[in-house]
Amino acid sequence: MPVCDICSEELMCDSELKTHLLLTHLENEASCPLCFLSGVSYDELNYHFNTAHVDMDAQHTPGTGDLRLMGLADTKPDQSERASDLPGVSTSSGSQDLLGAAETPVRSPVRSPVRTPLRSPGAASSHRKNREGLMEHHKSKQKRLSSPQKEKKFSCPMCSLVCTDCFLLQEHVELHLQHQTVPEDLSADLSLATRLQEGEERRRKEEETKREAEDFKRLQKQFGMDNGGGYRKQMERNMERAVSRGHMTPSEFHRKRVEMMETLASGVDDGRTRTSGLMSALYDHYQREIRDVARVWLCSEADHFSSSEGDHGWGCGYRNFQMLLSSLLRLDLYTGLKTLPDSLPSIPQVQALIEAAWAEGIDPQGASQFNRRLKGTRAWIGATEIYAVLTSLRLRGRIMDFHQPTGPSDTHPRLFEWVKNYFCAPYSGGPRTPPRVVRTNLPPIYLQHQGHSRTIVGVEEKKNGSVCALMFDPGCSSAETRKLLSPGAKSTSFNRLRRFPSHLKHRQYQVVVVEGVLTEQEKQDRVCNSRTLRAERIP
Repeated sequence: MPVCDICSEELMCDSELKTHLLLTHLENEASCPLCFLSGVSYDELNYHFNTAHVDMDAQHTPGTGDLRLMGLADTKPDQSERASDLPGVSTSSGSQDLLGAAETPVRSPVRSPVRTPLRSPGAASSHRKNREGLMEHHKSKQKRLSSPQKEKKFSCPMCSLVCTDCFLLQEHVELHLQHQTVPEDLSADLSLATRLQEGEERRRKEEETKREAEDFKRLQKQFGMDNGGGYRKQMERNMERAVSRGHMTPSEFHRKRVEMMETLASGVDDGRTRTSGLMSALYDHYQREIRDVARVWLCSEADHFSSSEGDHGWGCGYRNFQMLLSSLLRLDLYTGLKTLPDSLPSIPQVQALIEAAWAEGIDPQGASQFNRRLKGTRAWIGATEIYAVLTSLRLRGRIMDFHQPTGPSDTHPRLFEWVKNYFCAPYSGGPRTPPRVVRTNLPPIYLQHQGHSRTIVGVEEKKNGSVCALMFDPGCSSAETRKLLSPGAKSTSFNRLRRFPSHLKHRQYQVVVVEGVLTEQEKQDRVCNSRTLRAERIP
């Protein structure tokens, strides 16, 4: 009875031994000559060829060419007849090749069969089980190898190349960039993107230019630099509006227009918004109503000027200058100065005085901002224009700039402290204690902040140490201001003049004070120094 030399299994005859060798041992040693696959059966190898190497030449068809590649082409007729009796084995050309392989030892390109004589039947059975498990492992491996691999692919953005390695793709793209071999379609896309970007940039610049022009026009209109007319035109328009609404008759319109033209020709203010005697009324009020006030300091006599229909909304700076000038014309120190006007000038005349100061070379930077022209406009003025006209009149002006808050909640306690020191300085070293209400010979203070200006005419010091400034506001109408002159005026009516630190919360404040008369040489020095005009900053 023949025995298998590999697994020691006893068989009935030689044909069964050959079949056993074929099915149990030789099939497990088959390998693919085209790739690294090995250790599979004939059917598995055939399935592998039909799936993994389907694009091979037509002569390598399953069943013939596959086995010839493995060296199994030499067959014998009698062996094919014996193999026909085996189940699952046909007598086709492929089976003849298979039977021929039983007599021809086949050596796998990976490994050759190992002869391990096992004489014990139990050991043979255990060996068969191990072989069966190994075959299952090879079958699962064959399925993985025969199935198409799912690899991540990277496409070149500049051509049709597909890479499986990102580093290779990077080198490939760098070669494109080095040689500038950009495809035509991609070049067209880049050109289109560039044109779109340039168009977007152009539209953005046009919108910015348009917006800046609109903002500039709005600022010009707000500050009266839009050539919309000055004091005279605004007065005429307001009177025409009053006639159309029935508030003024046509005859009255013509009469007032003639009066306005005569006033403008003379250069003297018509006095319709002027209120005199307020400082005396304040002094009398504090003599009667002292209550919680410890000390009061008042400036010299000054008039209050309200905005009129011709300068409403833009004339506060001119009106405050009129208040300051009304005080200077009453003080002996300044009455002998021939450069001062004999009477209070009108707003167009104040504009002419500022233009004359610019013509002398005072504050050229400020003059350039107004194109050296104020007459016939509604341009706002500020502290620097007041300083320029004071220097032109040979008055020793001084600008103090409180450029940032110095207290909680954006307040300016340093400003109030400075104002108090200004008014009480003449009595600081006196031989005796000053009275509770003091009328000084000091001119009022011009106060400027963003969008508005006022005149400080005095200061209160409360018993608790707090300080309150007294101010004339051009925005207060002359009718309301004149109520303070009546003998029966209530003490609460004077509250409109009081301003506490909590009321002044703008970011920046500037004050202008007059501290004497300039000589001609001092004036020339100030003219030269005003080319880079600087204020004294506190703190």
